[in-house]
Amino acid sequence: MFLPRLLVACCGLALSGCAMGGSSPWVELGGQRFKVEVADDDAERARGLMFREEMAADHGMLFIHESQEPLAYWMKNTKIPLDILYFDSERKLVSQRRDTPPCSLGDGCPPYPSNVPARYVLELNAGEAAKLGLKDGAELKFGPGLGTP
Repeated sequence: MFLPRLLVACCGLALSGCAMGGSSPWVELGGQRFKVEVADDDAERARGLMFREEMAADHGMLFIHESQEPLAYWMKNTKIPLDILYFDSERKLVSQRRDTPPCSLGDGCPPYPSNVPARYVLELNAGEAAKLGLKDGAELKFGPGLGTP
């Protein structure tokens, strides 16, 4: 009795993977595509990229907030330098914190505020924003499955 249920469960998982296309979520910015991990709840946003030793050059983390408001991110327990890019509800770049250094000071790590309301935050390896020549107003494009603003 256990084996047929296991097979049904496995088939269901396989089909759900096919429905999602089996591909990683991605965003496009400045003509470059980045595979992203999505942080869209409080626990995922709080953890972010903490304790990571590295991140592939074509990867990032996309933080999705329920509403547009002034935001502030920090580098608590983050081991890699990052560019922190803030986007409004229209997915336009409104603030940039480039080359933010790692921080091992725990709650003593400084915040990096958006200074203007934002809804989406994209963290990339430090230097990517400069490499792409990003200017405020640049558009963040979402791949399939990431939803609409």
